[in-house]
Amino acid sequence: MRFAIVVSEWNTEVTEALYNGARETLLKFGASATDVVRRNVPGSFELTLGAQLMAERHEFDAIICIGVVIQGETKHFDFICDAVSKGITDLNMKYNLPVIFGVLTPNTMQQALDRAGGVHGNKGDEAAITAIKMAALKKELEA
Repeated sequence: MRFAIVVSEWNTEVTEALYNGARETLLKFGASATDVVRRNVPGSFELTLGAQLMAERHEFDAIICIGVVIQGETKHFDFICDAVSKGITDLNMKYNLPVIFGVLTPNTMQQALDRAGGVHGNKGDEAAITAIKMAALKKELEA
């Protein structure tokens, strides 16, 4: 299987850890390094278009979106989280392709770090497992 991972450049300490967890998990479960393609986007809001551009290539069995949006003092958090979650959901349906929501939405940076290889594990690993399972389900049902 081939996988695309679209990574937000915002909060790179967290997104790099999530990316590394996702990539290592894909490799551990049999993907070759050449079958895991990474593309960066400026922030989490841009994940949706980045994933769409990858989906339009029709080269991937699943796309993983990696980002983090940390709660702040304004409604910016709510708008970004809503837009990204809806956008990723829409891409799943539009392309009949697993597009995985690997976006953390914590209240603090520490909570993000705890979920990017800290005390709560690495949610990048979980996003990769989800991508593998959903791509396998799609292949099984298409056979």
